[in-house]
Amino acid sequence: MRGVFLDSATVDQHDLDLDALKASLPDWSIRTATPANEVRRAIQNADIVISNKVMLDRETLQPAHTLKLICVAATGTNNVDLAAAAEHGITVCNVRGYATTSVVEHVFSLILALTRHLHDYRTAVNEGKWHNAESFCLLDYPVRELAGQTLGIIGYGELGSAVATMGKAFGMNILIAQRPDGALQTGRTPLQQLLSQSDIISLHCPLTDTTRNLIDHGEFSLMNRETLLINTARGGIINEAALKQALQSGQIAGAAIDVLSEEPPRHGNSLLTEPIPNLIVTPHIAWASINARQSLINELTENIHAFLKGQPRNVVHV
Repeated sequence: MRGVFLDSATVDQHDLDLDALKASLPDWSIRTATPANEVRRAIQNADIVISNKVMLDRETLQPAHTLKLICVAATGTNNVDLAAAAEHGITVCNVRGYATTSVVEHVFSLILALTRHLHDYRTAVNEGKWHNAESFCLLDYPVRELAGQTLGIIGYGELGSAVATMGKAFGMNILIAQRPDGALQTGRTPLQQLLSQSDIISLHCPLTDTTRNLIDHGEFSLMNRETLLINTARGGIINEAALKQALQSGQIAGAAIDVLSEEPPRHGNSLLTEPIPNLIVTPHIAWASINARQSLINELTENIHAFLKGQPRNVVHV
């Protein structure tokens, strides 16, 4: 059997152990990247394909007559036409829960960086303000403790629930958003109420038609001026123009985002055109600890072994 990894560089920078994956099939083609115009040729005669971000749409899958299994090197499967795969008898498997610790740590790194003004104080020291201070410390930027603050979580799956657990460990009060299109659930808070009552809001929902621009001008108007917004989910959940306005006008105190509506932002992004002091942007790395990436490779390998045994795991259905 022949396997093709279409975009290994999105996961491995020569710092992971791929031996077990390579041993799972007798013939592997490990491609660091595959341009869109080469995908059909690359998967021709392949039995198993691994893709993180490379699109596998209906047109691409049509001539892939030998393809039996698509392993998505992620949890989200928006890069695969699931209906077309099902019609062609192709099993699609994803990987779940591999980056929970990494994401949670990144979320709280961002929260702490904002609440403790780490960038501001580092800049002050580098500019010599501490050298010339009259007191032993600088108190230019007020630091807030997390204990007692309210953390609002939008999206309460694997990641959202783990963030809630960590928030409780910090002594925070937790609010969990009611799904905008879901039935009323015990212990959930309507979104508008959560937005107005939370000191810190963290997004962990998928990007769907329902959640696109979920946080827009109207939602920012419900937040108080001390609110911090964290997004390690998907860029399209927040209207980026509205976020920029909210930050620059002082509608909210700050934001930290790990995702943008276009990644990489080759066509520019309004949040990156000029410095915004109360905004932190990281390049989609919340998930990317070396531990999480190795776990991802290991889980891909297990998915392949399970499929070959006739017991597929982590199957994604239409």
